[in-house]
Amino acid sequence: MSPRETLLAAARLFASSGRSAAWSARSKLTLDPVYAALLGEGLATADRVADLGCGRGLALALALAARPAGMQGATLIGIERAPGEVAIARRALGGAAWIADGDLSRTAIPPADLLLILDVLHYLDFPAQEDLLDRVRAVMEPGGRVVVREADAAGGARFVAVKISERFMALSRGEGTRPFTYRSALDWQNALERRGLTVEVSPMGARTPFANVLLVGRASA
Repeated sequence: MSPRETLLAAARLFASSGRSAAWSARSKLTLDPVYAALLGEGLATADRVADLGCGRGLALALALAARPAGMQGATLIGIERAPGEVAIARRALGGAAWIADGDLSRTAIPPADLLLILDVLHYLDFPAQEDLLDRVRAVMEPGGRVVVREADAAGGARFVAVKISERFMALSRGEGTRPFTYRSALDWQNALERRGLTVEVSPMGARTPFANVLLVGRASA
């Protein structure tokens, strides 16, 4: 399948959750550039994928849809604290993935070849960010990768757009005063490199108004 066909196949897994969830999954998977980027990071071939703060399980659904025909299934694990999101992820993925209902600050991080932390770290304060990154690094084996998508606090007007969008979403969830902890792309990179990872940074806001970046940290083989 082409990348777009794979994205659409992943979106179809959410049909059982109703029209709204299916439409949201299709829109997010096809319009947010991070999902196409994940296909280029070996999402289809990693034996163990762990999505920390997995939301509705979109990345895990993509991993499932992208598996080559005849290839044995991967171990797919998601951790999410919002019960409604957990329910949708479990319905979409069925027995193909294990979705844990848990808070990342207290839930054990599973060992994985590919760990995803997409748009999650800014919800944590600085000490909690550091703690989570430490625990992620502790379970990474040689050759393992962690993929982080976050906003670049040095991104000028595009970063302002991120802050406005995040505050609007917080208000819509009844969390209007929730604090966010942002860092510049360089600071995110340094945080991973301090943990002995080799880091590649690339823009991840194409076709959006947002100053997002993708960081791929690799443990030495």
